Amino acid sequence: MELRLISESNEGNGSSISVSDSLFNRDYNEALVHQVITTYLSNARKANSAQKGRSDIAKSNHKPWRQKGTGRARAGRASSPIWRGGGKTFPNTTEENYTKKLNKKMYRAGMSVILSQLVRDDRLVAINEFQIDTPRTKEMSSKLTGMDLKDVLIVTHDLNDNLYLSSRNIPFVSIIDVKNVDPVSLLRFEKTIVTTEGIKKLEGLLA
Repeated sequence: MELRLISESNEGNGSSISVSDSLFNRDYNEALVHQVITTYLSNARKANSAQKGRSDIAKSNHKPWRQKGTGRARAGRASSPIWRGGGKTFPNTTEENYTKKLNKKMYRAGMSVILSQLVRDDRLVAINEFQIDTPRTKEMSSKLTGMDLKDVLIVTHDLNDNLYLSSRNIPFVSIIDVKNVDPVSLLRFEKTIVTTEGIKKLEGLLA
């Protein structure tokens, strides 16, 4: 299939390049995309909240009152989960494991589905190269403005310091290399631009 090719000067934007059908022309599969996204987010999640169980509560271990004869319900200790200020029954710990397993074949297929849908929605285009001579945010901003790009993900075959330093302070703009492409970033941005060399690397990794 053919993928639309743009230029930095907005000239010759009617041209195109030939890309792999298996990577950029796959039928949409909502269930597969959902599984890929949820797995990616779960694997990126860290257990950073901890709650106190009944053994962690600083309360007396003595019985609040005797077992029989008071007319009240039996109580063992004030740190019981059913009491106010007591411990949690099943407390969250920092040892929680949220990772999920996804086969490589399913991940590659899911990424192909996402890329194909971006192409159909005209949200993914190719560019021969995207370079910045000096690490200046102003230069990057003016370049994106000239290309009429605001909310954009730029995928390059080789990420250099000039590109990274020039874009890190611009909101809604992210530049990553092919090895770090993830499904969430592809769906997050309104537009995705991939260099022609990056297209070849994507085809080698996912096709």
